[in-house]
Amino acid sequence: MSIRSTLYSMRVFLLIWFGQLISLVGSELTGFALGVWVYQRTGSATQFALIAVFTTLPGIALSPLAGAIVDRVDRRLVMILSDTGSALSTLAIALLLMVGQLEIWQIYVAMGISSSFRAFQFPAYSASISLLVPKQHYGRAGGMIEFGQATAQTVSPIIAGLLIVSVGLVGVVLIDFATFLFAVTTLFLVRIPKPPKSEEVAEAGSFWEDVGYGWKYVVARPGLLALLIFFASVNFSAAMIGVLIPPLVLSFTTPEVLGTVLSVAFVGMLLGSIAMSTWGGPKPRRRVQAILVLAFFQGVLIIIDGLQPSAFLITAVGFFYLFVSPIITGSDQAIWLSKVPPSVQGRVFATQRMLSWSTVPLAFLLAGPLADNVFEPMMVEGGVLAGSVGQIIGVGPGRGIALLFIVMGALMVLVTLRASLYPRLRKLEDELPDAVGEEAPASANQAAASQAANTA
Repeated sequence: MSIRSTLYSMRVFLLIWFGQLISLVGSELTGFALGVWVYQRTGSATQFALIAVFTTLPGIALSPLAGAIVDRVDRRLVMILSDTGSALSTLAIALLLMVGQLEIWQIYVAMGISSSFRAFQFPAYSASISLLVPKQHYGRAGGMIEFGQATAQTVSPIIAGLLIVSVGLVGVVLIDFATFLFAVTTLFLVRIPKPPKSEEVAEAGSFWEDVGYGWKYVVARPGLLALLIFFASVNFSAAMIGVLIPPLVLSFTTPEVLGTVLSVAFVGMLLGSIAMSTWGGPKPRRRVQAILVLAFFQGVLIIIDGLQPSAFLITAVGFFYLFVSPIITGSDQAIWLSKVPPSVQGRVFATQRMLSWSTVPLAFLLAGPLADNVFEPMMVEGGVLAGSVGQIIGVGPGRGIALLFIVMGALMVLVTLRASLYPRLRKLEDELPDAVGEEAPASANQAAASQAANTA
């Protein structure tokens, strides 16, 4: 692969990445502002958690359909239509706010529509990386994507708090709409090459057979299936504690402190993603080991998180927990990019997302009821566990959620220990050959040549 074509492909990736980064910041602004708006009006962890359910469930359910479409059409076009649809759902929320008619159920509907469009954006974006980025830089590309996520989650709570005061909730949502338009504009400025043909394409048949092809591909490779099951398990615990962090913090402090806690904690993710982007992550054949070790560390941190009602403790734990998250995610993404042929990555990555995130809506659905109706009553004064566990972690508002954190952390530790004993997972990188060569696909060279011809 020539230096010229490599630079061209990387410029395309960077422009797409930057557009998605700006859009992600806008989405996080709206998500934080609407979450606080709902919780302050209802005081219900269940109502708060339902926002997360409607933000994720439709996208997960539509993933197989999205993957089949992504592998058949221009991936750039899919991303443009996806961002446009999400932008329109955001605009609908702004219009309802302007006329004073916004209800909580309407937020759920709008988030569900936006999630449905994002189901197509995820596999299209992910499957474009191997067409634009050389294999040796997959870890760095994953780190950059995590850097975008970390940046958005770090700055958004503080910025959202300031914007709510200055421009109001309507202004925040309109800014989100503008960021979607920016992302679409960047996509109009680039071209994403088509994936090269492979033997896997010949195995696929009709459109509806393609919908189930990702599952067929993964099941035939036990190591990849085990990796999916592992992430589905740990994502359940992570989602449960993630959606309950705001209610836990708000149980003993103010929304302003919550914004600061989240922002400072996400600095850890920001630094971790910078480290992953520059370092590139663990070497091939060491990525699975790194994932397991760091996931075990995260489980221990979650247990510590529930010990005291302290904003400092939660911030510190969140910092280190999120610092290693980009390394885990980037390593996982590098494995999939290396082991799956680019021509079928849309279908396989859609299945990957559906299975690994399938437990997240369940965690969101269970988090509120478990916190409100089970764990919180057990940890009030005179509650069932007030005289035992309450002597260690305290009693009163929020301590039931803290106990739930401890349980989820223990679950993550046990799952990680069990996964480390399965040889197909431990030896995944040795047993499954790479499907991508050392260089980017030839289509990237062709795209660069085409671009040069057009500009000559």
